[in-house]
Amino acid sequence: MIRLRIITTLLLFPFLSLVAQENILTKEEAIAKVLENNFGIKVARNQVKIAENNKGILNSGFLPSLTGTAGANYQRDDNTFEFPGQFTNDPDTGESVPRPDVELYKAEAQRYNASLNANYTLFDGLGRFYNYKRLKEQYQLSELQARETIENTMLQLFTIYYEVARLTENERVLKQALEISNRRIKRSEYAFEYGQNTKLDILNAKVDVTNDSINLLNTRQQLSNTIRDLNVILAEDLNTIFAVDTLVNFTPSLKLEEFINQADLNNVALLQTERNIAINDYDIKVSKSGYLPTVGLTGAYGWNLNQNAPGAFFPGVNVNNTRNFRLGATLTWNLFDGGGTNVRVKNAKIAFENQELQRKQIQLEVKRDIENALAIYENRLNIFQIQEQNVVTNQNNFERSREQFQLGRITSIEFRQAQINLLNAQTNKNLAKYDAKLAELQLLQLTGQLLNIEF
Repeated sequence: MIRLRIITTLLLFPFLSLVAQENILTKEEAIAKVLENNFGIKVARNQVKIAENNKGILNSGFLPSLTGTAGANYQRDDNTFEFPGQFTNDPDTGESVPRPDVELYKAEAQRYNASLNANYTLFDGLGRFYNYKRLKEQYQLSELQARETIENTMLQLFTIYYEVARLTENERVLKQALEISNRRIKRSEYAFEYGQNTKLDILNAKVDVTNDSINLLNTRQQLSNTIRDLNVILAEDLNTIFAVDTLVNFTPSLKLEEFINQADLNNVALLQTERNIAINDYDIKVSKSGYLPTVGLTGAYGWNLNQNAPGAFFPGVNVNNTRNFRLGATLTWNLFDGGGTNVRVKNAKIAFENQELQRKQIQLEVKRDIENALAIYENRLNIFQIQEQNVVTNQNNFERSREQFQLGRITSIEFRQAQINLLNAQTNKNLAKYDAKLAELQLLQLTGQLLNIEF
């Protein structure tokens, strides 16, 4: 008896301390946290930012290019100029004498230059125009890819969230079962003292307490592990403890039917195929731009300063300062490039045709997936409703069995069987409830409405 009381205390104490530390995490709060903190969603948003940068005017090729260059050179020479075989008149005597050597030391020369060069493509066969539109379509595709990541993450979030909810409800049911089994022990001991039953009834009750205790401990371990899984997807501290909302609301059937009818307009996979088709269409037009000429404008402004050292024949410093301006136009037409442009156009058309075929394939697959998901959802919803009624039936059976057991009309084994039937019915109902809700969320994802509903 003392040992069983210790087991009960150990089971109840963690539960009480756990409740004291729990924070209620509503579905809305969970969505807000995952949208703000989840690493996969952050990466997807960064990909959208990259696509947004790529579609900007700075990456379009419509702006001119401007380059500046500058240079400076310094030169110093020590020169000796000789004049072999040359004669000159001596100014004093007037006689013809050999011409003396001329020596120049530290003859310095500087050269400076600077220029600005501008280039602008006036016309390139509309290649950059269609490429600019292609980049905009690529940006919209990246947004759809980010949306797909968010949808998958949301589905993953609620798969774990509802598993925490299911285990929480199971823990509550198992705790009640343990309390009932503990009361059975006390009743069996009192009855044994008054000679109303045998020692076997007490032993049976203790065995049931042991089994209920193990089941409760295992469920709590699963709950702790699942809460850590929830913290991972929320990017929270792993030791944070949450109590989740166990209330589940189902979308009305008329609303679901409306969502299914609009699935072609909202399904993210179909929308991505539309963007890919548009991108391939622009690829064809970009490739065709190779058939047309390119017209460009060029302009330059330059400045040069040359300061030359004195020479043998030019004893003074020679300075040359020039400025120049240049403006020109170029016409380039690749009349024949070996057939490269023609090949690129053909390949782009084939890629476009493949995208059209892929769209038809995805349309068929999405339609199939929606019909399957709807059938699964309706089946699980029916199972949940049956399980709800089953709980009511087993609850009534358990209450009657308890009354009969207290009157001594049924054995402890029969009473235990009624208790197990009720326990199984309650846990099966919990499983059916969250299975049905997850099936609904998968259906909503296929219709493209997962991010537009209230949880």
